[in-house]
Amino acid sequence: MSTIDTNRYNTLKPASTSYWLTLAVLLVLVALGGYSAFNMEHAGHQISGMNNQIVWGLPHVFAITLIVAASGALNGASMSSVFGLKRCKPFARLSVVLAMTLLVGGLIVLVLDLGRPDRLVVAMTHFNFKSIFSWNIILYNGFIAIGIVYLWVMMEPRLNRYTAKVGAFAFLWRFILTTGTGSIFGFLVGRNALDSALLAPLFIALALSIGTAAQVFIFSATARWQNSDLPESMVFAQGRLLLWFVLAVLYFAVVHHVTNLYLAEHQVVERYALAGPMSPVFWVGFVLIGTIAPIVLLFRGGSENKRCRNLIFASAVTILGGMALIYTIVIGAQSTPQRLFPDKTVIASRFGDAGFELYQPTAWELGLGIGGVAMAVLMCLILLRVLPFTPEPESVAS
Repeated sequence: MSTIDTNRYNTLKPASTSYWLTLAVLLVLVALGGYSAFNMEHAGHQISGMNNQIVWGLPHVFAITLIVAASGALNGASMSSVFGLKRCKPFARLSVVLAMTLLVGGLIVLVLDLGRPDRLVVAMTHFNFKSIFSWNIILYNGFIAIGIVYLWVMMEPRLNRYTAKVGAFAFLWRFILTTGTGSIFGFLVGRNALDSALLAPLFIALALSIGTAAQVFIFSATARWQNSDLPESMVFAQGRLLLWFVLAVLYFAVVHHVTNLYLAEHQVVERYALAGPMSPVFWVGFVLIGTIAPIVLLFRGGSENKRCRNLIFASAVTILGGMALIYTIVIGAQSTPQRLFPDKTVIASRFGDAGFELYQPTAWELGLGIGGVAMAVLMCLILLRVLPFTPEPESVAS
């Protein structure tokens, strides 16, 4: 079996005005995101909805969504180089580029939300190996480096024989990266809503579902901008993958909550999550919109165009549902009353151990988060315009 990639690639040459309209909208959103970050940096976090209890707000939800989506967006490349699916091979380069830009976009939001972006160099050069945060910085940098090497061996014919090996290493690295991201929360023993090893596989399943959904958007958009359509085999394959990944997320979410309900010390937290102020986000956002809706859409039949539209709609609601689940994990865990002194009775306290006001994100936080998403997509589209990452329609159809 030949290891040479015989598919033809080119820079993206859009034949539709929707490409330029998309670029214009993205530039406006990036500018709004920059303006939001500027205001939060100079006025302080008091203009946001965050406080001493909720220290990770809505921008963190966007950042984590982008980071886990970056891991899952490598599915297209992994399916071709690791699992040998030829129909995915023309999209492998595009998959790697999307993964790298999603990660960079998520890290931009993360750095700007935490404040003091000028201290990023210190965080990247001084490591505390007892901290999961330091380990994640290594994993993020390694992901970018592996992505560059991955593209190199795919684009250089003399190095095509190494594509499978580099792809296998990238496949392993992205699972470790997502495990590290989930472990940030799983290792927080001070939060009763977290402190669970199940968060690592849950985040892996989230990465696969959200990343696949992001792939569907970029694959279908580039095809449309070249006056082409995704082949029916590709629509079927992506739909089946997305369906199984959505079910995997549901499975791990159910196991996580059932386990917490079984443990007596977590039952108060579970009542807050499933029946408290955060419950509409979980039941409507994740269960109804993010799980039931994509399953119904993906099971519907019809013509090829209708199945393609259903796949795009299913991808959109999958991303929204994934964000809702991450919101309940990140914001919900900080909103629940915290046990400051386990096995002790608190007679009087001025700290909010009896609860806090429900977190209300502001427009500045929303602007920063949307600006990070726009930046990730904008970087991807610019790279597709200057480097030959886009498969020619003839290669996709063959």
